[in-house]
Amino acid sequence: MIKTISTEEAPKAIGPYSQAVVAHGMIYTSGQIALMPDGTMETRGVEEQTKQVLKNLYYVLREAEATFNDVVKTTIFLADMEDFEKVNAIYEHYFADHKPARSTVAVKTLPKNALVEIECIAIAHHHADFG
Repeated sequence: MIKTISTEEAPKAIGPYSQAVVAHGMIYTSGQIALMPDGTMETRGVEEQTKQVLKNLYYVLREAEATFNDVVKTTIFLADMEDFEKVNAIYEHYFADHKPARSTVAVKTLPKNALVEIECIAIAHHHADFG
């Protein structure tokens, strides 16, 4: 059984997908960009975009009754690998001592010309059985 996760604390999906799904005891988030819950884009630079992305992920995970400490894998997409250190410093602040597996890749473009997008996979503690 697959459960769809949706929260008003993060931006609505802008296409045919969910903010996250829970399946087989795992949470799979969609990639988050720096959209604010009202649908406007954070445009003040990569640091502020990264903070908004991680805030969005926080609320999506929270809706699934999880936290960053439950994350086992993240993928970071960057419009410019030159932003790696800036993004990494903010990422490290949000994850603190928890260090999930991670991939970071540079891509040609991101939706809405975002500078950063992050997705994650986490353990679902409270949604193992839905039926």
